[in-house]
Amino acid sequence: MTRATPWPALDGIAYGGDYNPEQWPREVWDEDVRLMREAGVNLVSVGIFSWALLERREGVFDFAWLDELLDLLHANGIHVDLGTPTASPPAWFFHAHPEARVVTRDGRTMGFGSRGMASPSSPAYRTAVTRIADALAARYATHPAVVMWHVHNEYGVPVGEDYSPTSVAAFRDWLRERYGSLDGLNAAWGTAFWGQHYGDWEHVGAPADAPSVVNPAQRLDFARFTDHQLRACFRLERDAIRAHATQPVTTNFMANQSWTTDLWAWGREVDIVSDDHYLWAADPDGHVGLAIAADLSRSVGGGAPWILMEHSTSAVNWQPRNVAKRPGEMARNSLTHLARGADAILFFQWRASRSGAEKFHSAMLPHAGTDSRVWREVVDLGTALGRLGEVRGARVQAEAAVLWDFESFWAQDLEWRPSVDVTHQAQVRAYYEQLWRDGITADFALPGHDLSGYRLVVVPAQYLLSKADADNLAAYVRGGGTLVVSFFSGIVDENDAVHPGGYLAPLADALGVRVEEFLPLREGETITLERADGAALTARAWAEDLIVDGADVVARYVDGPAAGRAALTRHAYGAGTGWYVSTSLDADSLAHVMAAAYADAGVSASVVPAGCEVVVRSSDEHDFTFVVNHRDDAVDLALDGTELLTGAPTDGALTVPAGGIAVVRTAREEAGRA
Repeated sequence: MTRATPWPALDGIAYGGDYNPEQWPREVWDEDVRLMREAGVNLVSVGIFSWALLERREGVFDFAWLDELLDLLHANGIHVDLGTPTASPPAWFFHAHPEARVVTRDGRTMGFGSRGMASPSSPAYRTAVTRIADALAARYATHPAVVMWHVHNEYGVPVGEDYSPTSVAAFRDWLRERYGSLDGLNAAWGTAFWGQHYGDWEHVGAPADAPSVVNPAQRLDFARFTDHQLRACFRLERDAIRAHATQPVTTNFMANQSWTTDLWAWGREVDIVSDDHYLWAADPDGHVGLAIAADLSRSVGGGAPWILMEHSTSAVNWQPRNVAKRPGEMARNSLTHLARGADAILFFQWRASRSGAEKFHSAMLPHAGTDSRVWREVVDLGTALGRLGEVRGARVQAEAAVLWDFESFWAQDLEWRPSVDVTHQAQVRAYYEQLWRDGITADFALPGHDLSGYRLVVVPAQYLLSKADADNLAAYVRGGGTLVVSFFSGIVDENDAVHPGGYLAPLADALGVRVEEFLPLREGETITLERADGAALTARAWAEDLIVDGADVVARYVDGPAAGRAALTRHAYGAGTGWYVSTSLDADSLAHVMAAAYADAGVSASVVPAGCEVVVRSSDEHDFTFVVNHRDDAVDLALDGTELLTGAPTDGALTVPAGGIAVVRTAREEAGRA
């Protein structure tokens, strides 16, 4: 068997989206492909929710309509990302296998009629998904339209955990494999607390709803197990496809949108990382969250180019308030993903649905038709991407990394933590947004990764930290790196047990400080810090009583429960520096702290105007500088090269209009910087 090629066999930047022609009469298909060609579409995802039409009854397939569709697309020069439709099993499947339905944590059995999936532990479901993936690959592996395979859809969304009897039995098997014995399990889960000791494997269950808080180590292991089961289902389908096909295989992640799946583990399973991203309308700076998702997608793929599998042309339909994108916003969103490593820009979906739950979701071809702003912007974007084909394959180089650890997030999100005002989402966003505003491109990383290539590593929310990973971070500092650690980090080990020596103990040497006690604040309360130079800083939500053991005190608490005590510290350790921030600083205060850390790291903040996003992708021959102007006024930048969207030379001066975009190509030996 030949392993899949690393990228779909098509030229330039891929452009298109989900295509669901089964929702439309046959005569509409011809109009669709004509309009796709007009828009510059060269890749569509097909078949993602078509199980009921492909396998009419168990083992009885009907491929006639899909044969005709793929032939039509190929004849019009449109490539296909062929989906396996396993995110939505047919009604006949649930009728034949009611035991495969998902059971929620509170014991409710989920019904049919929505999207989602059956229990990932169900033998019947696993048999069924393998059967249809095999049948599709056997038939279409050599079809000239098919350039890649798309398994399932958004694993873990909307269904992740399953508490059915089948799942509970599989959980026990997973635990036996992980711990080897009940003694190992009891030790890892700390079952001496509340008298939870297990003496028989049959007594071990899933962490279903209980009268009070369920053992957090059990909850954490169930999250790990859930992710394992979902990946096992993916591998079954992927391997069934690979038995026949050589095209790359992927599945669409939801980076910075869902935390059910450990994308670091998933990134090792797919041939190409692909991601779905939707702006959160309630966020006025949603483009920052978009940048997080793009950088995370690139990072879990090891820096390789990736696919934006879905985003929206305008509003979605599933948020409390579905705000439409303003003119130019769709293009800015698309080019930001491209700037941060995507080589494919795809949407959900091609033609807006007339029926069903997503009929108010925007599309490339909206209900308003071709005489509409959205359609005109779709055509313009296709033209722009056609001019950027040489960017394909270029890579983003980052000099900073932000730690992002799904297992730590799973553990931190459990009940009975010191304050509801402390969340990993808020902390990661605060530190990443500061890097974004300072024009510093960042990768994401795990604490156990090789970090030696980064000048600066930021640790916003590493609640769970193993001793081995802590040693890796300490070695990074000792070797000359600059580490910035935020509060409520280094608290527990991989079993959610507090480290021997107390809070922050595994990083005490690298940071020169330990935490004696958490001092959360009351709702709405703020506190003031004072730096050694007299400057005042403002914080909220959290304070700590620090024990300084070698570090220099950079700022102290002026008021609040830790008044007079150290708040910010800096510690010279080996050839590097470890910073510790024991509270939740406001944006202006965090900017001051990060500026000092940049100086230690030898990292320079950008001089571009606030609200202007500049990211560079580099090939062997060229730098491609993307400028995305989120401002309401024009910006002037000193960039020398050729602006690819217009073909015009910049001659050292580039003006990007309000809400505009530019991509400047510069020969690497002449590369200038804004």
